Amino acid sequence: MQKTPTTPFDRVGLPGHLAWGYLGILIFMMGDGVEQGWLSPYLLERGMTIQQSASLFTVYGITIAISSWFSGVLAEGYGPRRAMLLGILLYVIGTIGFVGSGMESLNFPVMLLTYAIRGFGYPLFAYSFLVWITYRTPENALGRAVGWFWFVFTGGLNVFGAYYSSWAIERLGYQNTLWSSIFWVSVGAFFALVLNKDRFHSTGEAAGKAKELLKGFTIIREEPKVLIGGIVRIINTTAQFAFPVFLPTYMAAHGLSTQEWLWIWGTIFTSNIIFNLIFGFVGDRLGWQNTIMWFGGVGCGVSTLLFYYSPALFDGNFWLILLPGILWGALLAGYVPLSALVPSLVKEEKGAAMAILNLGAGLPVFIGPAIVGLFIGSIGSEGVAWTLAILYFISAVLARFISLPKPQTTAIPTL
Repeated sequence: MQKTPTTPFDRVGLPGHLAWGYLGILIFMMGDGVEQGWLSPYLLERGMTIQQSASLFTVYGITIAISSWFSGVLAEGYGPRRAMLLGILLYVIGTIGFVGSGMESLNFPVMLLTYAIRGFGYPLFAYSFLVWITYRTPENALGRAVGWFWFVFTGGLNVFGAYYSSWAIERLGYQNTLWSSIFWVSVGAFFALVLNKDRFHSTGEAAGKAKELLKGFTIIREEPKVLIGGIVRIINTTAQFAFPVFLPTYMAAHGLSTQEWLWIWGTIFTSNIIFNLIFGFVGDRLGWQNTIMWFGGVGCGVSTLLFYYSPALFDGNFWLILLPGILWGALLAGYVPLSALVPSLVKEEKGAAMAILNLGAGLPVFIGPAIVGLFIGSIGSEGVAWTLAILYFISAVLARFISLPKPQTTAIPTL
């Protein structure tokens, strides 16, 4: 582990030598999240079919998963700065093509290609920085460091991106709002890549960088626990991408308006980003594995069912539905220590381990909606909710097998 200077930021668990990078991730993800919640209905209003919209987001999800996979090994082999630079370049190229050529004339083949290119962007940028964090943070502070990462990541994507978008659409229009994303991701890149002066020494030699890409595959044979961690990571956010597909209709059947649903969903992730920090500290004190098992797996399983049944139990009462939603969002952060636990399973090839974990973060983008599409016709929304809850309980069992090769020493020393 490389030595790092101590700064006031370190007292709250945020690595001070990477503080500019954290700010850059927040701003970049805000730019990336400008179309959250409105792009699909906007395209449908302009004449695209539901099938075309679904295909667009499916391809987008696939490229996110692929990019998530390669981000870890590329960051380790070429250094995170180069991987992050590639990410922003692909994002800008994809956005220019998507907004300037595709959306302008609703040219579906162009939209499909350019939105797919755009999907490569944020995983390479954000998850490569996560690799940076895992290498440059002492193990006894790593849980808090990744907690701060998920705080800025989710806060930018799901909170600030949505708030900015709601403001910008009225003043700039839909397409100009998308154009403005280039400005924000560029500002984020400036903070993360220019103002951030921290140095990362790549572990890959020039002659062996092609082999670096294979480490993401070989690491699961050398350390099977990394694969288990990747599966747990998939389960972590599968419900996050499944819920928006069927819950709005389910909530509407119990008397909630679309606006009320959006308020619930937004508040859930406000709760989530707060608890991303809290569970970073909890994981460092109580142990990463215990936090994932009980707060993440068991907690999310129970709160998923509470959230689903609350509209029927409380006769559509907004506030009594909101409370279990907030609880689910909070416990979703119980998986935060996974980003500290999995790379700690290996001594050197942390980038390869993070590649598995990052793939697990990317796959739910289309696995969640796929579960709904495959099962809701046969088992209904209740069956889908139980499926998601059971997956959470399974993740708690799997987490039991993700133990460090030596006793975990993550407690914060008392002064």
